[in-house]
Amino acid sequence: MTRRTEWPDPVDPPRGDRGHGGAPDGTGADADGPWSDDQESRGGGGRRRRRRGAFGGHQDSGSPPSSRAEDGEPPTGDPAERARAICLRLLTGTPRTRKQLADALRKRDIPDEVAEEVLSRFEEVGLINDEAFADAWVESRHHGRGLARRALARELRTKGVDSAVIEEAVGQLDAEQEEATARELVARKLRSTRGLDRDKRLRRLAGMLARKGYPEGMALRVVRQALEEEGEDTEDLEY
Repeated sequence: MTRRTEWPDPVDPPRGDRGHGGAPDGTGADADGPWSDDQESRGGGGRRRRRRGAFGGHQDSGSPPSSRAEDGEPPTGDPAERARAICLRLLTGTPRTRKQLADALRKRDIPDEVAEEVLSRFEEVGLINDEAFADAWVESRHHGRGLARRALARELRTKGVDSAVIEEAVGQLDAEQEEATARELVARKLRSTRGLDRDKRLRRLAGMLARKGYPEGMALRVVRQALEEEGEDTEDLEY
């Protein structure tokens, strides 16, 4: 007889912290913080020692513990219960896309039909919301790291967000806002390039913007204007 799965009560969908000071990647550092992909726990052999188990008890780590026990999921039993436990653990404090969770369930050998049922139910109760994820990602990563629309779209694609959802999310940023952010980035970096020759300064600053996804034309225009404001002569530049 199939055991009835207990589903979580509906909750608000996970959302990233909005605003200039609440970027998911912290305060503009390279690390993604709570938005970074989950790092799998690894059991280790070697020196015997006592360690705290997944549920507060102690266990002997002289031999490698099972990955399921470390992950806090039931080692045996109903696949739907295991899938639910895996998803809840991965969603704790960290928004995830449906694709990220589906990949995690596949790695744990959850049958595809069971995974689809569990993921669909999590969407129904708001625990998975790719639209909210994409909106929060764009706002926080733009303000936190100054990423342009092209870079943001690339990141969302790697997380399995649908193209239509990505297009709508990056549409939050218009060309004027994107260029204003590019100017702020150049202004912060400009001082560190003083003492270099003009062409090297231009290449270094434009390269920084390019790595953040800004179009070449916009990057060169913004950097030239910043250099001119510092008294650099840019009349003979070919670009």
